[in-house]
Amino acid sequence: MKIVIVTDAWYPQINGVVRTLDKVGKELQAVGHEIEYITPQGFASLPCPTYPEIKLCYNAGRKLARMIDSFQPCAIHIATEGPLGYATRRYCLRRKLPFTTAYHTRFPEYIRARFHIPAALTYALLRRFHRPSARIMVATESLHAELTRHGFRNLVTWSRGVDVDLFHPRDEPFLAFPRPIFLYVGRVAVEKNIGAFLDLPLEGTKLVVGDGPQLEELRHRYPEVRFTGVKHGEELACYYAASDVFVFPSRTDTFGLVVLEALASGLPVAGYPVMGPLDVIGGRGVGVLSDDLGAAARAALAIPREDCRRFALGYSWRASAEQFLGNLEPLPAGGVLHASGPDEPGVARKPLRPSGHSAPAARWWRMSAQK
Repeated sequence: MKIVIVTDAWYPQINGVVRTLDKVGKELQAVGHEIEYITPQGFASLPCPTYPEIKLCYNAGRKLARMIDSFQPCAIHIATEGPLGYATRRYCLRRKLPFTTAYHTRFPEYIRARFHIPAALTYALLRRFHRPSARIMVATESLHAELTRHGFRNLVTWSRGVDVDLFHPRDEPFLAFPRPIFLYVGRVAVEKNIGAFLDLPLEGTKLVVGDGPQLEELRHRYPEVRFTGVKHGEELACYYAASDVFVFPSRTDTFGLVVLEALASGLPVAGYPVMGPLDVIGGRGVGVLSDDLGAAARAALAIPREDCRRFALGYSWRASAEQFLGNLEPLPAGGVLHASGPDEPGVARKPLRPSGHSAPAARWWRMSAQK
């Protein structure tokens, strides 16, 4: 099966959206599917205000259409609500082609926190964006319920996974900081609510791994905190395994992949009882969720590390990829047609792929897995 995934979030950005799309794509490719990522790489772009590492593409319509037509996909998935996402949405609507979307990020809450724009306005714009989608993929049941209350329809669940081979407990010493070590990993930005963690009167060491627009401000405000910047791969995994508690202060994340990475490393989690943490670890005995974040962090020290590891083993990227594939909407038997229109004048109509390829996506997965 040939799948186009369009995303405005891609490397060198490091966040949950990028890691999810990359890992799921690799799982799909491993069983024979072909993935074409359409990302800001190769398009004219401008840096996003306050987030210069995020590239906002412009005038992407014609090139994007040529890329999709050339690849001849069996399904089209729009991962983000950015300029590339909008360009792909227009492409599909003009050709009357089905597509799926995903709701990864709680933009209304983020934009309200940063720019004080009412969330109701942003929700209205996002409803309009997602309305034509055959299915809107969301990470948790809580997010499903919240978006339903805001008038979204065609919602389906698409959970996440963790690389348990990379993130695992380690016996060798790595950090020589005073114990206990309370760790945060992720974007250093106002919407992550990191100040709530750094203000806690905790004994030992507070450690922040990551980068973002708030990094220099927090370094100045909290000179006693250890800020490492971004870490990757094996080095990042060592930071997880060498810490004592993972503190997740965000109140707006839809899932929190870093929570699974911490648990796979044998690290118990402390957080607020909100969407994301509640869905992943609520009542599972591998973390403590409380409106008193300091009390939760201290209580999490008593959780056995082997329980955290055992719980994380239940999350796999293979299962996430299977769920993603089953949520896709296959294109009609005739495939993509090159439609004449304002972006592609005079292009002849041509079938994208032969008929007979309209089996459900789950069947495609099983067929590929049997190869």
